[in-house]
Amino acid sequence: MNKKQMKEFMNALNAIVAEKGIDKSIVIEAMEQALSAAYKKKGGPARCVVNPDTGEIKLFSVRTVVEDENFHDPKSQICLTEAKVRVPDIEVGETIEDPVEMTDFGRVAAGTAKQVVVQRIKEAEKELIVKEFGDKQDELVIGTLSREDSKTYYVDLGKTFGLLPKDETIPGEKLEMGSQIKAYVSKLELGGKGVFILLSRTHYGFLKRLLEIEIPEISDGTVILYSVARSAGERSKIAVYTEMENIEPIGCVIGSGGSRINRVIKQIGNEKIDVILYDKNPTVFIKNALSPAKDVEVFITDYKKKEAIAVVNRDNLSLAIGKKGQNVKLASLLTHYKIEVKSYDDVDIEEYRTKYNNEIPFEKETTEEQENLIENQSSEISKEEIEIKEESTITEENIENQEENIKNEENTNA
Repeated sequence: MNKKQMKEFMNALNAIVAEKGIDKSIVIEAMEQALSAAYKKKGGPARCVVNPDTGEIKLFSVRTVVEDENFHDPKSQICLTEAKVRVPDIEVGETIEDPVEMTDFGRVAAGTAKQVVVQRIKEAEKELIVKEFGDKQDELVIGTLSREDSKTYYVDLGKTFGLLPKDETIPGEKLEMGSQIKAYVSKLELGGKGVFILLSRTHYGFLKRLLEIEIPEISDGTVILYSVARSAGERSKIAVYTEMENIEPIGCVIGSGGSRINRVIKQIGNEKIDVILYDKNPTVFIKNALSPAKDVEVFITDYKKKEAIAVVNRDNLSLAIGKKGQNVKLASLLTHYKIEVKSYDDVDIEEYRTKYNNEIPFEKETTEEQENLIENQSSEISKEEIEIKEESTITEENIENQEENIKNEENTNA
């Protein structure tokens, strides 16, 4: 290979390195393997050395020393007698190398060389992608909307693409091609074909990560985000608390004049966010979670199964239930309790107070336990479960009947 050829080779090598973003040594190693494989097609085993600075290529045939009686392949073997003439102390099993002229190895050999290089470069690219994105599960990523089909947006993340199903976008939002978006990695799989990244903007984790970015006290642990419940595009509830004195957790999250929480709201399509104070006592926590309903009396009916009844007056019944049961559903997800809402008019409140007045001590989870809780809290909640569950104590019929009763009583009083 003359100087001109070496220069051209180095230019091509550097171009590959720059375009693919992979280490130069990996490409050189691939070149060496390719040229060795190419020579093997014609002349037997070989070793190739590429100078990374000059581009000079040296090729050596490699023959293994065998006993004279076992010698049968001059391309890959050399008999012991001949080998000892060149290297007196050489032993059977060792190798002898001879320089080989860099010549045209033929179409098949050239094709083999190209295949080896291309395959190694693909493997290197895959390794880079796995290294960069392998730990992005449950994290927030920023990408560019590259293209779309009828069901999916393809988000350019740099070295790879993420898939954002259209039913995982916030209802009502309009996404434009070429624009940058934030998304949550809801599923990440490392396979033989590389990395599969599924994105979401409706997942509760998307809101959680945004809060960590926008609220310094959450990111540094001053305020602890206990749990998140979300109905994307409509309403969310978040529960927070702090173990530090003189810190008001809800105020930290909302910010002066709502400045902090509004920055988050703008990024999720003006979705309403209720900030709830977590309490270690589940009765207090459930009361808080049913906000904006007031004057709520809560009875824990089964601590092990996490079931509770919330009793409210007529004026707060609709608020506690919410439109299509949304408020009580989010409160259930937030507190991890199955909550049944009843009116004072429908129960014997004194009987409830007598029957369910036994309190048991509750301690806050440790920080580690809390982190595990919030990471796993909605992992089993599918999109179907976002709707009111059939087995829920609050059904569409219950809601309609209770609202109808309220209207009839108001008309009667009028």
